Formats: sequence, structure tokens, C-alpha cells
Amino acid sequence: MLKISYPNSEVGKVLSASSSAVWNFITDATRWTQWGPSVVDVDCKERFIRQGSRGRVKLPFGIWLPFVITDYKDQSYWSWRVLGIQATGHRIEPLGQDRCMLIFEVPTIASIYLLICWIALKKIARILNHE
Repeated sequence: MLKISYPNSEVGKVLSASSSAVWNFITDATRWTQWGPSVVDVDCKERFIRQGSRGRVKLPFGIWLPFVITDYKDQSYWSWRVLGIQATGHRIEPLGQDRCMLIFEVPTIASIYLLICWIALKKIARILNHE
């Protein structure tokens, strides 16, 4: 699923996992490096993020950027600001007991980042199918 519109564009994928399993996976900061192509390290006091969680992420070329979780609705949505700039939103739509849609939102001005999000979705699907 790909949707480009203003103010946010989004890409999503149906996953063969419960929404709670996907939620636990994407909110576990210790696992972000496993699926986030643009994240090679994470420094966050909380293992599982929540509203107001702060930390920093290391990009592939070695730069650390600060982040804060700005929006958080348990089991359904979180978004963050990285270096003070609105970054990706992460939304889960349950589709049954062991299926859900995971959707990444990006500001339309940064729609090119949807390709990175699609890669992340494919990685998440592959990892969750092997756990």
C-alpha cells in the first residue's frame, strides 16, 4: 500500500503477526537497528518507548541525532521528532488475531524516504515470520 498526499504520505504492509507482537517489536528501541535501515545504533534510557521518551540514534555515516517521541497512543501509533524535525509516524491497524497492517507515515515533502520505510517493512515482516 502506498499513499501520497498532503501533509503526510504513507506506505504499509500486511504482516502475519498480531498487532500486539508488532507493537512490542517496533516500540522496543533495542531492536530498531534490526529493521531500521537508517539506524545503526540507539541510545535510549527506556527499552520500550513511550510519550516523551528521549534519546539519540546513530546514522550509517556515524552522526548521532537526538530524538523525542512526540505522539504516542498505546498499541496503535507513535511518531517522533529527530533533530527537532518531524520524522516518521508508525501506525498499526489490526486485521484479525494474527494479522495487522503496519503503516509508516512521512511528511510529504520527504516522500523519497518512503523507499527506506518500505525496506524497513520488509525487514520487519521477515524477522517476525522467523520468531
